[in-house]
Amino acid sequence: MSHGARVIRTGVSSGGPAAPPAAAASSSSSAGADAELVDGAYFRSCAGMLKVAQMISLLVGFISVNNSPWTDYSAYSYFQIVTMCDLVMILFFYIIHIFRIYRKLTCVSWPLAEFLHYLIGTILLLIASIVAASKSYNLTGLVAGATFGFLATILCVLSIWSSYKVSCITQSTNASV
Repeated sequence: MSHGARVIRTGVSSGGPAAPPAAAASSSSSAGADAELVDGAYFRSCAGMLKVAQMISLLVGFISVNNSPWTDYSAYSYFQIVTMCDLVMILFFYIIHIFRIYRKLTCVSWPLAEFLHYLIGTILLLIASIVAASKSYNLTGLVAGATFGFLATILCVLSIWSSYKVSCITQSTNASV
């Protein structure tokens, strides 16, 4: 009774001498650990580039307002606080995605957390940009800060839409299957 041909896999190649098992295991595990430590594809992805564009526009808006003569302290301090808090949170989520921390911390719904951050942060940024634009009194630095605040708001709306598609639409299609 023949059960067919069997293939036996070995770690030895037929073209040369065999490597010691410990050396082969350590080199493959270190290459795998390096590949899993940083997600290089996220740098070039649309979501990654969108986060970088948001951080740059928020930073430029913050610097523009910070280096301008203020006419209304409360309006521009609010704008600075909102832009810096939003910048820090976007950087936090950027690091979460780059180092794949979301795979290790599964107790948090990361798409939902990112969606809620963008929703609240975008509303606050829109309010801060409107207030900064209304109080600018044609001072170029303040107008530039408000303009970059509006640009960051538009970019955050794009992130809301993309995280909404990931968190809500994907979950509803999985529930119906």
